[in-house]
Amino acid sequence: MSIAPAVERTVGNLLPDGAAPAEHVASGRAVPGRATPSDADRRDAPGLVDRFGRRHRDLRISLTDRCSLRCTYCMPAEGMPWLPSDELLTVAEMTRVAAVAVRHGVEEIRLTGGEPLLRPDIVEIVAGLAALPGAPEISMTTNGLRLAALAEPLRAAGLGRLNMSLDTLRPERYARLTRRDRLGRALDGLAAADRAGFTGTKLNAVLVRGVNDDETVDLLRFALERGYELRFIEQMPLDAGRTWTREGMVTADEVLASLTGEFDLVPVPTRGAAPAERWRVDGTDAVVGIVASVTRPFCGACDRIRLTADGQLRSCLFARDETDLRTILRTGGDDERIAQALGLAVRAKAAGHTVGTAGFEQPARGMSAIGG
Repeated sequence: MSIAPAVERTVGNLLPDGAAPAEHVASGRAVPGRATPSDADRRDAPGLVDRFGRRHRDLRISLTDRCSLRCTYCMPAEGMPWLPSDELLTVAEMTRVAAVAVRHGVEEIRLTGGEPLLRPDIVEIVAGLAALPGAPEISMTTNGLRLAALAEPLRAAGLGRLNMSLDTLRPERYARLTRRDRLGRALDGLAAADRAGFTGTKLNAVLVRGVNDDETVDLLRFALERGYELRFIEQMPLDAGRTWTREGMVTADEVLASLTGEFDLVPVPTRGAAPAERWRVDGTDAVVGIVASVTRPFCGACDRIRLTADGQLRSCLFARDETDLRTILRTGGDDERIAQALGLAVRAKAAGHTVGTAGFEQPARGMSAIGG
């Protein structure tokens, strides 16, 4: 059964009464907390809008497929085939793609990996992106192991916000989950980010059944005490080792059940294109989120496109097709050619992923190679 009608209905449900998806996304309505392109920018660029009326405002750029951890739900312990360094996009190449994307409506750029802080030119990358006309918001997802040294220069370069992976507060479990005994370094990095002036930091936690699924309450208390927003993320079938099973995944409903016994949770009604469902905690402004990509897909409002470290454009984490931008960049293609490739990839985007259906096939690349 095709999922397109259901997703079109989902998109429609997000719109004002009587508005068609295409009419809504062409309205140029500002999104709170994001940079708003100038009127001239809007006239010059119609925006990256797909067949279902979804306007793409969020570009995820993976800087490397390498990581300083080996999380069991992401990578095998050894034997990963890393990309050769000459296949990675340079600072100039990724900045050029980002500039074209911003001219066509992208408002936020998130740097991912692998572990983005492993790039020796990471501060230069951030500075180049932060200086783009249109003032996109620059954010990063990191494991935090190098933040103690890099938080201040990254902040000075223009990095606006951080998401940090933190699956457990117990050193022995951290070592088991990541295959590295480095929880202290991660927490030191988090503290350094606070000292550098980062605010609105989010913590991402993946729960593994039988390993850390009893830490939901402890993790939320940790986040509440320090002013972070905690987001639990359902484990997705994107592990390089291909060991994911539906039965082994801790679901959003299970997370909620474990939290509601300790906290009073009230749903936050507005979500927009954000991947997380959010709840206010104990009558305060503090919130907790759950990204339920598997059990509660949010494809109908997705506004993301992804650029891999080797220059391949992907319209979805679970997409099986990629658009080769690196070849365009390295064979003299102009900005119009890049814009055409962006537009074609977005227009070909599927209505939604097929995880959980008989026809689902896991992408050839794992999460670390795609960019989280």
